[in-house]
Amino acid sequence: MDPNRIVQALKGTIDPNLRIAAENELKQSFKIINFSPTLLQIIVSEQVEFPVRQAAAIYLKNMMGQYWQDREPGPGDVVFPFNIHENDRQQIRDNIIEAVIQCPESIRAQLTVCLRVIIKHDFPGRWTGIVDKIGMYLQSQNSGSWYGSLLALYQLVKTYEFKKAEERDPLLAAMQLFLPRIQQLISQLLPDATVFSVLIQKQILKIFHALIQYSLPLQLINNMIMTQWMEILRRVVDRDVPPETLEVDEDDRPQLVWWKSKKWALHIITRLFERYGSPGNVTKEYFEFADFFLKTYAVGIQQVLLKVVDQHRQKHYVAPRVLQQSLNYLNQGVSHSLTWKHMKPHMQAINQEVVFPLMCYKDEDEKLWQEDPYEYIRMKFNVYDDHVFPATAAQSLLCKAARKRKEVLPQMMEFCHQILMDPASDPRRKDGSLHVIGSLAELLLKKRLYRDQMELMLQNYVFPLLNSNLGYLRARSCWALRSLNSCWVLHSFSPLKFHDELVLRNAVELVKQDLIADKEMPVKVEAAIALQTLISNQEQAKVYIRPFIRPVMQELLHVIKETENDDLTNVIQKMICEYNEEVAVIAVDMTQNLAEIFRKVLESEEYEECEDKTVMALGILGTIDTILTVMEDHKEITQQLEGICLQVIGLVLQKPIIEFYEEILSLAFGLTCQTISPQMWQLLGVLFNVFQHDCFDYFTDMMPLLHNYVTVDTDTLLSNPKHLEIIYTMCKKVLTSDAGEDAECHAAKLLEVIILQCRGRGIDQCIPLFVEAVLERLTRGVKSSELRTMCLQVAIAALYYSPALLLHTLDNIRFPHSPEPITAQFINQWMNDTEFFLGLHDRKMCIIGLSVLMELPNRPAAVEAVVGQIVPSVLLLFLGLKHIYASRMLHKQEALTRGQGTQDDENEEIPSDEDEVSVNRNAMQQSCSGPASQGDEDEDDDDDDDYWDEEGLEGTPLEEYSTPLDYDNGEDEYQFFTAALLRVQSSDVGWYQGLTAPLSEDQKKQLQEIYSLSQQRRSMASKGQC
Repeated sequence: MDPNRIVQALKGTIDPNLRIAAENELKQSFKIINFSPTLLQIIVSEQVEFPVRQAAAIYLKNMMGQYWQDREPGPGDVVFPFNIHENDRQQIRDNIIEAVIQCPESIRAQLTVCLRVIIKHDFPGRWTGIVDKIGMYLQSQNSGSWYGSLLALYQLVKTYEFKKAEERDPLLAAMQLFLPRIQQLISQLLPDATVFSVLIQKQILKIFHALIQYSLPLQLINNMIMTQWMEILRRVVDRDVPPETLEVDEDDRPQLVWWKSKKWALHIITRLFERYGSPGNVTKEYFEFADFFLKTYAVGIQQVLLKVVDQHRQKHYVAPRVLQQSLNYLNQGVSHSLTWKHMKPHMQAINQEVVFPLMCYKDEDEKLWQEDPYEYIRMKFNVYDDHVFPATAAQSLLCKAARKRKEVLPQMMEFCHQILMDPASDPRRKDGSLHVIGSLAELLLKKRLYRDQMELMLQNYVFPLLNSNLGYLRARSCWALRSLNSCWVLHSFSPLKFHDELVLRNAVELVKQDLIADKEMPVKVEAAIALQTLISNQEQAKVYIRPFIRPVMQELLHVIKETENDDLTNVIQKMICEYNEEVAVIAVDMTQNLAEIFRKVLESEEYEECEDKTVMALGILGTIDTILTVMEDHKEITQQLEGICLQVIGLVLQKPIIEFYEEILSLAFGLTCQTISPQMWQLLGVLFNVFQHDCFDYFTDMMPLLHNYVTVDTDTLLSNPKHLEIIYTMCKKVLTSDAGEDAECHAAKLLEVIILQCRGRGIDQCIPLFVEAVLERLTRGVKSSELRTMCLQVAIAALYYSPALLLHTLDNIRFPHSPEPITAQFINQWMNDTEFFLGLHDRKMCIIGLSVLMELPNRPAAVEAVVGQIVPSVLLLFLGLKHIYASRMLHKQEALTRGQGTQDDENEEIPSDEDEVSVNRNAMQQSCSGPASQGDEDEDDDDDDDYWDEEGLEGTPLEEYSTPLDYDNGEDEYQFFTAALLRVQSSDVGWYQGLTAPLSEDQKKQLQEIYSLSQQRRSMASKGQC
């Protein structure tokens, strides 16, 4: 392989004028043996221009990601897909560690990804040598090889990071060698605070974190070794950062290696405490370690972290993630008396001088608010990043301490009350006070002392701030102008029972004004959420806002359009449900606006890169779906909405945007629930084309819509053979390919629905196709009883449709492995699986099928052979139905009599000298110390038969796809069976004897009960018709 030729091609990929030709050159070359090792040579060569080396690294990374793993031919393929040749792979394995060590950082980042791919697929089987090679460079006296070899070790550990403990043996064997060396290395380097030294220390800490993140290997890390590591971690957290770092811009300081090493040390410390070192919160294998950790390390580490928190209190710089992790550790310590005892004297100062300032509106909030209010809104509502902020950790610590330790809540509430009462208080401290009170809302509302004062507090301190001239005091929760603090508090306290309706009316009016009239967008966002929450929780608030619903909804749409905030799509969905009649007047305009916002989101330049845009678009589709659902009974409005929705569906299918398929299929379902227009029938063909490309992933999502096509407009379905052909082809493809059993169950169910829906409608030509498709599926491996019974059910439905046609079909089906007719196999399988027919519909279908089987005029030998099983099987099915009907009646009664909860105080506080786990254990012991023997007495009364589990008593998931059998005027299974058995008794005495002879006395008694029930149901039906 000529390296120069590859170098020239790589150089061409950087030049826009030569890119296409260069990429074609590489495409023609990459399968040639020795291509990938040549790329690696180019990457490490210092004689090659740096951009070319980078291009080579990226090309190799992409190539290895796609072609390193051995791949087998796909179904029906003869030619093996391309993989990198084993000789080439061996050359790369032999040289990649050196490449990682030698190359500069930007190239090294690509090579570590390559290394991860190799480890994932080749370690330990094909590449045990990686352990020796990493070990050699780690043991080297040449410090230049340490960092690269640690990066390689990190990739090894990361590969096993989240594997189960029993799957980590290859890693643990390697770490027996590496752990002592990296511990020795970091201990040796700790006194050296130079950049290179601390960079190596940080990488060692990352390795240790990945090692213990998911499971703690106690066989590798005993108490003595853990003590040595805890001392290392303590020193890293406790050591000073070089003073020259203060010259770096504050925004850039967290990226400095000294702060990063502290961050990783704290990650480890907090993880050890939370997951393995907290008695009462750990799994059995860590019981002993948790006790040892708490008694040996927890307090000492906490003292160091109290020092870190105090540094922040004294206005010394502490990196945000370091402060956040320190607060998280203290949070964990609140639950344990040992750590709480040492924390308690400092807690008031921590809450008032550390936690509280973190919860106040800050300079950076003001800067962002003024410069980019939309980004401010996005940041404040971004739940994905929320957990990394010190303010979030501070809030969690405060809430935990207030909930668990009795001194905390009164102190903090008095502190906030004094600030709110003082007219001269800094407005930002008022913001923080309301933030604190709102964060504690759930706890405060559980305590009568505070609950009774909340209405007054809102009236005196919150409502006035809704008219503040400061934006951040009109907003809160997201730090959103004019309602930010106040609206957020209203949002939090919405479950409050208002005694004075004027107070509630005032709250609604103020928040409505902040939504409609405020000029600051963050205020509008928070006001919208507060208003919706008040309306959902206060019946009278719903009445107050009703006359203003049109301007409110219009403003909501405007704010959504401007901010693209997903929380507001949830708000508007709930408002639509609350005011469905009022929304009817503006439903079409709203949907048109939402469709326009959706189009704008999809066409925005940052759509592909920004996850928030996708979430927003999903929210809009959900809102349109809500409008459709609410307008379901307004036929003329639904007709107008159809065209708008079809435009939205078209946008998604044209791109196509697969992640929205579920939502647009839901829209299409909503448009076909009452009637199906010609345009919606055209959509069936479009969806068939989609199915051809992405069939299996979305067939279950298509199922409700396909069910509508079959059941809502059966006449049109049958008027054009193409419609039925499309649906059958989809089901057939799912059943004959590797779609997964869930999709296959849905496909079989749809075939059953068609048969039952079209019974008596002349689809005889389809029955053999349907039956052959499901029985052929049964000849291949079936894992679940659900799929087996669902396939049988299609044939049973065909028996109900036309017994003669089914028997003729069975006689003519031949499968390659069985030259005999499949009739006997079908009958025997059915009899064997009767007990697996669960739910109401499936049992009913099976009973009706067995009833038809009993009455067959020309019985096949296979039916004669199972004569003694038919009626007992029917009785078992009726027993299941009896339990289902009784269970549903009981649930109805429980729903009617379910009482309201009380408002008594709830107390989670624990005494200062006790652990949370001790209190919980005592409570459990007390609850179990009552009439415990009753449980033992009842134990033997359980029915040994698992037939009556919860799944058997509830409807199966597929029962939501109704058939004519399930309608109120559908076939009554009791009457159908008894009528069939009585006809057999009068027309064929010998056969009747064969059917009933095997019955026990209990079964005969049950049969009589079924006769009686049948009579009762017939009488009730007759009365209902009169």
